[in-house]
Amino acid sequence: MFLFKNTPPTEATQDVWSFADWSMLERRNRARTEGISSEKILWRRLTREARKVMRAYTTSFFIVSRFLPPEKRAQVEAIYAAVRYPDEIVDTFPLSASEKVRLLDEWQEFYEIGLRAATIGEALRANVPCFLAIFTKVVRDNQIPAEYYRSFLDAMRQDACPRQFRTLDDLIENYVYGSAVVVGYFLSYVYGAKTKADFPRAMKSARSLGIALQLTNFLRDVSEDQRRGRIYLPLDLLRDENIERMDALDERQHEAIARVIRRLSAVAETFYVEAYNNLDAFAPDCRTAIHACIKVYRRLNERIAGSGQSLKQRESVPLKEKVEVLPASKYWRIPFAYLIR
Repeated sequence: MFLFKNTPPTEATQDVWSFADWSMLERRNRARTEGISSEKILWRRLTREARKVMRAYTTSFFIVSRFLPPEKRAQVEAIYAAVRYPDEIVDTFPLSASEKVRLLDEWQEFYEIGLRAATIGEALRANVPCFLAIFTKVVRDNQIPAEYYRSFLDAMRQDACPRQFRTLDDLIENYVYGSAVVVGYFLSYVYGAKTKADFPRAMKSARSLGIALQLTNFLRDVSEDQRRGRIYLPLDLLRDENIERMDALDERQHEAIARVIRRLSAVAETFYVEAYNNLDAFAPDCRTAIHACIKVYRRLNERIAGSGQSLKQRESVPLKEKVEVLPASKYWRIPFAYLIR
């Protein structure tokens, strides 16, 4: 159950939020926390707002996160909001590359200030954005290595100034690590392991699932990414299909690109298997959510590989199919997740 790049809210409850929307949300959150000294109240109010961000931007991730214990679920919501905003800077805000990098640099400066704060309230008084104030609390409380989020922001900077990737290893090590793997690591610290000795295996599962999810989303969004000036398909795989310059809008290339997509889908499947094989390393109270995530996104991966139309339409798993892979005993959580405001 990990966050990854390129997840526009096509199944969400509302449209993509603009820079003005995010700024208004920050001002509103500030007003709602003004004068509050209780850390518990600050945490509860701001994680409730973070939950709204998750609900607005993703159906699948929101649903499976409902199966986490409340305390861990709130921390996951704080993580989601902290990675969603930088992702929106590079994906949806109509800004120049230099302006996007400036906003990311400013965001990182506030992250460093938040890390040094002892409490949410102290971070807010230092003008740290609300979602970073609660995220840095998660980092401190769980002793998450601070460099993980720095790596995430470095990946976002790459999206502001895109480059192509020679091989799959180049893509994974120099982009997917920062955009997805480290987010899986954040979550692993929150979920916890079955025993201390199992934690390395839990991190291995997180790495595998982060790579798998990211690859699946690359394959779903090939055309959309190209419109943003990005190509995530490795150059060597494209050259194997005699494509020197990929153009997903050129129908003459569609069959060749589809073969690359199927090839990478098979790679993603191996990572899903690796993630599942180490699932038992996680704390028992989190396994249902992680397992549901693996099942939903494996199904999406299969749909993309078998579609043949992913360059023309964005594949998704219908809500009915998502529900089918969830534990029947947990169905009651789904309507409550959407009805409770």
